Amino acid sequence: MSGKGLVIVYTGGGKGKTSAALGLVLRAVGYNHKVCMVQFVKGSWHYGELDSAKRLEPEFELITAGKGFVGILDDKSPREDHVNAANEALMVGKEKILSGKYNVVILDEINYAIQLELVKLNDVLDVIKSKPPELDLVLTGNHAAEEIIELADLVTEMKEIKHPFKSGIKAKKGIDF
Repeated sequence: MSGKGLVIVYTGGGKGKTSAALGLVLRAVGYNHKVCMVQFVKGSWHYGELDSAKRLEPEFELITAGKGFVGILDDKSPREDHVNAANEALMVGKEKILSGKYNVVILDEINYAIQLELVKLNDVLDVIKSKPPELDLVLTGNHAAEEIIELADLVTEMKEIKHPFKSGIKAKKGIDF
């Protein structure tokens, strides 16, 4: 790794925040960088990226720490379970950030976890500020807090212009999950 590590934020209401982070994973692994992604909301659903992650080991580690989507899609988990899982994910993320083993750490859907008040903004800000200077840190999820945007070196906002779901087209395996 060379140079200053960046804080990168992918946010906004449009599709593609996690996908952008996964694109970064492919690029980083292509240069033999070690990458860890901690997912804060995604839970027991099967995603194509889970299978892909196994193919990218040992350079890429994917940790799915969430309890699943909060309050939607037949979620029956008590809110406290979501809060506990998200805070555990934040602790794991911080451990990975400070471990010195990774070039890139991705906190997937952390912004959404903050918005849902599953984790505290100040705790996330402390994690960002504690990152080693050479580590690249990526935060994804809608509704990035202004304080996170201020700390970031790069912020990309995904904007929905048109989405097939609004036309009654369901999510597609291999495209959406």
